[in-house]
Amino acid sequence: MTALTLPSPLVAVDWLAEHLDDDRLVVLDATALLVDAPGGGKAWLSGYDAYLLDGHVRGAVFADLLAEFSDPAAPLPFTRPDAARIREALSSAGIGADSVVVAYDTANGRFAARLWWVLRSFGFERVAVLDGGLAAWRSAGLPVETGHVAPASAGAPFEPVARPGFWAEREEVAAAIEGRTPAALVCSLPHADFRGDAAAPRSGHIPGSLNVPAGGLVDRGTNRVVAAEALAAAHAAVPDAEPVILYCAAGVAASLGALALTLQGRTDVRIYDGSLNDWRADPEAPLAILAA
Repeated sequence: MTALTLPSPLVAVDWLAEHLDDDRLVVLDATALLVDAPGGGKAWLSGYDAYLLDGHVRGAVFADLLAEFSDPAAPLPFTRPDAARIREALSSAGIGADSVVVAYDTANGRFAARLWWVLRSFGFERVAVLDGGLAAWRSAGLPVETGHVAPASAGAPFEPVARPGFWAEREEVAAAIEGRTPAALVCSLPHADFRGDAAAPRSGHIPGSLNVPAGGLVDRGTNRVVAAEALAAAHAAVPDAEPVILYCAAGVAASLGALALTLQGRTDVRIYDGSLNDWRADPEAPLAILAA
């Protein structure tokens, strides 16, 4: 049997449709939702109900990014898990040592990109993001189904090992601000959040950051990643000579930024896990705002 090889970290719906019935392929719906909380504010919610009722790629297994592919016991949502939890999550999703994974979501790809980054950080490289996600799949008239899909047998287990070079901690961000460690800080939040327009306390961005909103890395009409020239233009201010630390609010939008930089050939990219949720938890950690 010929090897099933992913053409890129980003695969087109045509590629997925062509290989959809390959037993080595596992398609994961990684959707999460940001909803209004009963007591006010916002809360993260699994996208499982939408997966069941609204439909998903035929044969896709739901991957709970909040509860299974993160550490649900951590104080912040989407906190990266440890190797033991990843091993269990992969097995539960039917992913083994010989599997090839394509992840998608119903948003702009940020949740799929987060899952892609997490898996790669534990040494699982045969994973890609579906360009355009479920929206592109539906637009192409490709098969969608509702209801639960039980994972197939995972076969020989994949043994995850945490790899260096994927994550940054608060202390490393502080060192970059103070000039003790060379790094370009890139905020993936929208311009308004970066500026600090919100009336809430502790708004704004980490001092010295550049702003490359993740939403601008995809076409709003199709959810597909923009062309290479547009990606390069979006990151024109990001220096080539320094490693990059990406952040957002929870480390999810930053994952889409990490995917975009990887597509451009960057290999010196890390994500600040916890991002501003973690940074703002320290009352001494500085924040900057821009004048209106």
